[in-house]
Amino acid sequence: MNTPLRRLSLVVALLFALLLGSATWVQFVDAGDLRDDPRNSRTLLAELGRDRGPITAATGEVLAESVPAEGPIAYRRTYPGAPSAATWAHVTGFYSVVYGATGVEDALGSLLAGTADELFYRRLSDLVTGREPSGASVELTLQPEVQEAAAAALGDQRGAVVALEPSTGRVLAMVSSPSYDPGELASLDTEQVRQAYARLLEDDTDPLVNRAVAGDLYPPGSVFKLVTAAAALETGDYTPQSVLPGPAELPLPLTTISLPNVSGEACGPGDEVSLADALRISCNTAFGSLGLSLPDGAVADEAAELGFGRALQVPLRVTPSTYPEDLDEPQRALAAIGQGSVRVTPLQVAMVSAAVANDGVLMAPQMVASVNAEDLSVVDAPEPRELGRAMSEDTAAALTEMMELVVQDGTGTAAQISGVDVAGKSGTAEVGDTDGDGSPEDPHAWFTAFAPAQDPQVAVAVVVENGGDAGSEASGGRTAAPIARQVVEAVIGR
Repeated sequence: MNTPLRRLSLVVALLFALLLGSATWVQFVDAGDLRDDPRNSRTLLAELGRDRGPITAATGEVLAESVPAEGPIAYRRTYPGAPSAATWAHVTGFYSVVYGATGVEDALGSLLAGTADELFYRRLSDLVTGREPSGASVELTLQPEVQEAAAAALGDQRGAVVALEPSTGRVLAMVSSPSYDPGELASLDTEQVRQAYARLLEDDTDPLVNRAVAGDLYPPGSVFKLVTAAAALETGDYTPQSVLPGPAELPLPLTTISLPNVSGEACGPGDEVSLADALRISCNTAFGSLGLSLPDGAVADEAAELGFGRALQVPLRVTPSTYPEDLDEPQRALAAIGQGSVRVTPLQVAMVSAAVANDGVLMAPQMVASVNAEDLSVVDAPEPRELGRAMSEDTAAALTEMMELVVQDGTGTAAQISGVDVAGKSGTAEVGDTDGDGSPEDPHAWFTAFAPAQDPQVAVAVVVENGGDAGSEASGGRTAAPIARQVVEAVIGR
């Protein structure tokens, strides 16, 4: 063979080797990623050919299920919900042949589809017996009456509600508003699905975003004073009776700006106030002063103990809440009252209250009660899991008493329930100019609480964006506290 032919044969052999290698890579090495890619409609179509497992609430109500369909696709996904699919949309998510899956449909997709490793022997049995394969069912921890109460209380206002069981971390309710109908996105009419999805994307209220755990995080305002108070008590240098400066305005170091109280007045006689009273009336200058006087890193460390900065899956992915680093003195004062660059999810705020309610122990939030195969055998039943001790029992007990005062005779009286001791904290968070028109937006209204105070069954967090129906007149105590009260009442049966 002459030299040109030998070279040509080598090039052809190399090309065949590359082709074989590429095909091998796609079919074996990269197959899993391609199969799991949410844009892969072939996988979705194949999964729609089997009976995808249902998603149910804690009391058995079906929130999502597959029903037989006519045509080439054997099943279609439906969302019965209660009282409507929109009440549960941000929990279940949607399962779309066009846009893939979100929510629990995505987070536990392989279990629902029956393709998870945990169901291997079940699939093997189906193959041997010729039985039609089906997915596992997922039972959530969410209580329908609590979920419905939260959705009804929040109404059409933008915001979110989260309710936790403090001793276990189980999620009892998770509501985000505005919502949407997941059934529209699960239709087998692809053009209808595209139109519905485009309409939701164009909606400037962002109905697809689960505000409870994701999206643009919120400034917490004065509900963050619970973290600052815990940090102070944990040092051992402060008690609820410790006296703090509480002037009408607190001059901030390194700047000509002062931090004012909302009332425009001092928080106590002689410009002084106790730590307990400062929390009760939500005194900005006292907590700003506390932020300046606490050891560097004390508040940041307490925030981290309470879950800030921690990546969580419940199984929905939770955007970590943030406490800023490398703060100067004015920024430390602002951060101590939940302003500046502090950002949170409503779930994180509920976790703060839950840790106080649980004697200082922070439990991992979890919304899955059990996963069951078609024969009702248990595939998984997550046990309660501690994330760690966020504060001492003594600190938790002191904070509980201080939060009870907030509801008894402070900024949270609208959360009172006859015959029940409620511990709570209000917050009204300044937002600033978010739409670029040169004027600040109406504040976010917050409230967090747990009850009964000495035997906690529920911890709740509520945020109402930009004051909701009250607009600029909103406050956490007036706007969000009544919503929290109705959620607590649904849990304790009032």
